Amino acid sequence: MVAAMTSWPGRYAKLIVQRAFLIACVTALPAAALSAGNGCLSPPTSSCSECLGRGPQCAWCFQDVQAFPGGADISQRCDLVHNLRRNGCEEQFIEQHAFGVQETGTLSGTQVSPQEVTLQMWPGVSLSFLLQAQQLQRYPVDMYYLLDVSASMQDHLDRLKTVGVSLSQRMKAHSSDFRVGFGSFVDKPVSPYINVHPSKISNPCSDYGIQCRPAHGFIHVLPLTDNTTEFTRVIREQSISGNMDTPEGGFDAILQTAVCQEDIGWRPEAKRLLLVMTDQPSHLALDSKLAGIVVPHDGNCHLENNTYTHSTRMEHPTVGQLAEKLLENSIYSIFAVEQLQYKWYEQLNSLLPGTHLGKLQPKAANLRELVVDAYKKLLSIVEVDVRVQDQQVHRFRVNVTAICPEGSRTKGSNKCSEVRPNQTVLFNISVSMLACPEEEEVLIFIRPVGFNESTLVRVRPTCACRCGQLGECQDEPGQTEPSGTEPSQAPCSSRPEEAGQGWDCRVGGAGGRGPDCSGRGSCVCGRCVCENGTLGRYCQLEDLTCPYRHGLICAGHGRCVAGECRCGVGWDGESCDCPTSSETCLSEDGVLCSAQGSCVCGRCECDDPRRSGEFCEKCPTCEGSCQSHWKCVHCHLANGFTEGMPNACNQSCPLLVDFVHDIPGSEDRLSPSCLYPAGQRCHYRYQTDSGPGPALLWLSTHPECPSGPRYLPTFVAVFLLTFLLGLAVLVLLSWLLRQQNRALDESKSAVYDVTNQDTLSTATANEKPVTCHQEQQLEMRTHSPATPLHKVGWQ
Repeated sequence: MVAAMTSWPGRYAKLIVQRAFLIACVTALPAAALSAGNGCLSPPTSSCSECLGRGPQCAWCFQDVQAFPGGADISQRCDLVHNLRRNGCEEQFIEQHAFGVQETGTLSGTQVSPQEVTLQMWPGVSLSFLLQAQQLQRYPVDMYYLLDVSASMQDHLDRLKTVGVSLSQRMKAHSSDFRVGFGSFVDKPVSPYINVHPSKISNPCSDYGIQCRPAHGFIHVLPLTDNTTEFTRVIREQSISGNMDTPEGGFDAILQTAVCQEDIGWRPEAKRLLLVMTDQPSHLALDSKLAGIVVPHDGNCHLENNTYTHSTRMEHPTVGQLAEKLLENSIYSIFAVEQLQYKWYEQLNSLLPGTHLGKLQPKAANLRELVVDAYKKLLSIVEVDVRVQDQQVHRFRVNVTAICPEGSRTKGSNKCSEVRPNQTVLFNISVSMLACPEEEEVLIFIRPVGFNESTLVRVRPTCACRCGQLGECQDEPGQTEPSGTEPSQAPCSSRPEEAGQGWDCRVGGAGGRGPDCSGRGSCVCGRCVCENGTLGRYCQLEDLTCPYRHGLICAGHGRCVAGECRCGVGWDGESCDCPTSSETCLSEDGVLCSAQGSCVCGRCECDDPRRSGEFCEKCPTCEGSCQSHWKCVHCHLANGFTEGMPNACNQSCPLLVDFVHDIPGSEDRLSPSCLYPAGQRCHYRYQTDSGPGPALLWLSTHPECPSGPRYLPTFVAVFLLTFLLGLAVLVLLSWLLRQQNRALDESKSAVYDVTNQDTLSTATANEKPVTCHQEQQLEMRTHSPATPLHKVGWQ
């Protein structure tokens, strides 16, 4: 019927009537149930929770049997409200589910109303309310330019330097107060996204002979301002940068722009526009692992000196994080991208609320028209986003139905498009509770996208009955005690209301083992009332006034009562960390602390401070060691080994001392001999005798003074030995060389004789001997057959 209405006022009035009719119907359910048959009595019920779970028409009477005789049969306590009244149950003893919708903060000057809604409901019931969102004629506008300054964006940067002022003038025509800011991004400045060679870090464009700025994750250059001259100056000072891979780090920059509100200068009353200009897609969250960055983004602001400092520490944010932060901070985002990347951002556009995608022409020729058209289109679309507390999402279902004003179009169930200024969009919000939450209040946030106002819904579930004097908190009526007394009425403080409904007093639920309320409190109406010093739903936690040991209060061996630990059996001490048993102090032979100490708080405390070890079994400086007798030896040396003064060293010598000329062998003694230094490389030898009888110390009266080292003879001996060895090696080498030379001479001589004989025997006609007067014969050969040989002689 609503869809059939043609006029907007008629549709609005019809919806209000339908809403009032819905509440009236829910209130009138008991009467409807009466006409259709009473479903509260059949089958019989035995608890309040089971009774109310049968429907909103059923109620439970917990009045005393004497005042409400009809309650003698416990199944008769569940009935229709008017039947319980007629049978004598007073109004204040009737338990029935409460429900209702309470709206607050409905003001005429707000864009979104109501600002707060309280729903009181029970599982299986849905409640609805209307949310109004109105677009104004003119808004204050904050627009932040976020520019990709990689090398491929040079033309767009040049274009922005010329059209930035004119774009600001165009936007002022659509805004009552326009401000503009600027920031830039490239990519994470780590490998493999950039070249990490030192020369490339300072100038990524050095291969092309031009100067570029270093790569950066995000730099906030200019906060939002109405000074267009300053904006123009900042834009003209910008220069390009460079990176290695195709995707850019746009997600890092977008999130920092959204969450760093104070740094950017976002105004709470303004429409917030984020213009992102890029020619490449953005890295996604898991891409950061290529650079060894594995810490997920925390969604917080990390700007220091206007520079994003966690670019190399945290991953890129996820798409879900971007959507959440853009919505949470009421930011419209406009992506101005080129044709090649339009498809990629088109898929991203469907995942981010309040986002517009525009196709950027070469050299950003259409930038002014793109931004103005995007702003108008974003304002003409009104949609809401609903978020339930994370841990309670599965217990609630929220349905949104948009009721668009006349002249607009419905776009999905929660969106209206082509909404004109000053028109109001209605959203019918229906909230259903599927199961009882553990919290007493659950929050639901409903925010129109791009609006700086929202609606807070407080859901207060009614999942349990009040505590009465009868019902589940008493034994069955008519039952008597063995002594014949009146029926025992166990008050509600004795037992949980009902097992299996979640309102129990035992850890682990109704089937849990152990006493009610951990034995530290009383069960009242299915909930634990803890004793002093205990906390938690089941009184399982202690307060913080008692000492902790090993991460547990009272070391886990006692209870905290009035700020003091009361220890259990077998434990003692202020923190109940001391066992009363001494078994932990027994050594392997069963002796307590090796008979050298006492057991205190389960540990051995040695009598002699020189002793150590778990059972005082270690004593490196005790009796029997060499150093322990040095005082005694020193005393006797100082007295010159005078046997006539036996009492002179009694204080220094706990043992009997016997002077000897030499220490006997120690094969039959337990302790080795010791040395006492007496200076000048001398020492006195002594030994303790720990055999049967009194302990005895044997002290030699003759010092042992080893002679000093003889360096000169040793040096001379080593030198002579080295010299002789070297001389022998030289003689051997000389002899070997002579033998080798002799063998070579003999070989040459033999070859000469053979050659000479062969030459004389094979002389040809062209070869003639030459005779000298000195009785030496020289043979000369010529190899030219035309030249005769002549005999030449020397006078």
